[in-house]
Amino acid sequence: MLLHDEEDFGTFGRFVETPVAHMDDATRKAYDFTLNLRGLVPGPHKIWLASPRLLETIAPAGAYFQKESSLTKAEIEIATCVVTGHWKATYANYEHERIAESLGGLEPRKVEALIAGLPVTFEGPRRQVVYELCSTLAASRVPPTGLFRRAQELLGDAGIVDVTVLMGWFSAVSLTLMAYDVPSNAVGLDQ
Repeated sequence: MLLHDEEDFGTFGRFVETPVAHMDDATRKAYDFTLNLRGLVPGPHKIWLASPRLLETIAPAGAYFQKESSLTKAEIEIATCVVTGHWKATYANYEHERIAESLGGLEPRKVEALIAGLPVTFEGPRRQVVYELCSTLAASRVPPTGLFRRAQELLGDAGIVDVTVLMGWFSAVSLTLMAYDVPSNAVGLDQ
């Protein structure tokens, strides 16, 4: 018995991308906007092009985390791997396992533990509190007062807000990729 037919899949998981030359004006505008903002149109953004106005609205939030966040790249990847691992989003897990190691400078075994939902410790207190805060929130728990106070002392309120919104961002990324059954090795159209 076949679980999937060939026609269940498009160019990026179940999503069928529109080649740039065939995009309507609104989609092309959103594509160009994202390309100018990010330098590429990455994974979930390919799918979010189906709703051009939504993409133009949310793409700056993702760009914020690339360029302006109060969190370091390592801290961003700790949060990202906790969230994508929580959602079991294969494409995001594969991509961010590599990004966490190469750009975040995290040790491979620690990245594997983050994605697998296994306990891990970090040398730096900021990294550790980001991990503990994310793990607590991903488990649908309110952070205990002591954890919250440590996070506030180490990250400030701006850092706590950055962590929580980043988790929401990567929940949206993960759920989009899961809805379209995007496999870990997806590449999509080269455009």
